Amino acid sequence: MRIYDGSPRQDFEEVFRSIGAYLDGRGMQEVLLTETAEGFVVQGLVLAAGGAHSDVAGQAVKETLTLLDDDISRFMDDGLARRAARSDAAASGPGYYEDALRVIGRYIDEQRPRDVFFFEQGGSFVLRLLVSDRTGMHHVLVEFPRDEMDQLIEAGPGQRRGPGLTGPANQRS
Repeated sequence: MRIYDGSPRQDFEEVFRSIGAYLDGRGMQEVLLTETAEGFVVQGLVLAAGGAHSDVAGQAVKETLTLLDDDISRFMDDGLARRAARSDAAASGPGYYEDALRVIGRYIDEQRPRDVFFFEQGGSFVLRLLVSDRTGMHHVLVEFPRDEMDQLIEAGPGQRRGPGLTGPANQRS
């Protein structure tokens, strides 16, 4: 991502958390995300309302979004403001994608990839990361099954600013 080129630390945790909050607000599900030089392309299913004379309440339609660096910066600012306002105990907590993408972002930060692609289906996430090591560049596949993702989300508050994630059980190069 261009906005993090040259920075000492990639911060996918905060970027993905902010994108997740945006997707929660849109009601998007079954998400696919790919990184581009300008930001991210996100596809997912959203519920489209039925027409005024329709017997159908709504149907799922595929939607594609291009999120540029400026959009992501705005999402991050909005997220900080929202979390500051959430200090009230009665305020509602984050949505599923805000939590899940924060967990994924933290894992990605620890891997320091050169490129990110992932998709979600039924709450399970599959990541493809382009990493470089002594042998050169190669793709690594990582799976976060739904039950594991739920456990990582639950453990998340205790892991913030602490030791890194142990990572998902399923990782292949």
